[in-house]
Amino acid sequence: MSLISQVFGDEIFDPFLSMMNKCPVLNTPTDWKETPEEHVFISDLPGLKKEEVKVEVDDGRILQISGDRKVDEKDDKNDKWHRVERWRGNFLRRFRLPENAKADEVKASMENGLLIVTVPKQQVKKPEKKVVVIEAK
Repeated sequence: MSLISQVFGDEIFDPFLSMMNKCPVLNTPTDWKETPEEHVFISDLPGLKKEEVKVEVDDGRILQISGDRKVDEKDDKNDKWHRVERWRGNFLRRFRLPENAKADEVKASMENGLLIVTVPKQQVKKPEKKVVVIEAK
């Protein structure tokens, strides 16, 4: 008998899947790209509807994507699961927006489990140089 079956029983245990289901970064894969006009965040959320996902900007600089994947209500208490690989439960991803992000103009759309959040960019003024006159003493 292997150590894994001694600890976890005879059921098949996959440590990677267990870690993936507990880790919000792994269970909500998100790409972030920057174009000349905007920042674009693309999250894979298969099986979720837009009503189950929340997109917020916190403190004007933190983009937050969250939601909850419910356990299937059709499951019977007598059902025996042999493998569970799809993640369930709450998820939360946070991204610090750069200084050039127009946080008040964030837009989001969702289709076929793909969430796309766009954050327009603004021109950031570079600090002007100021010449300081040196006084004689």
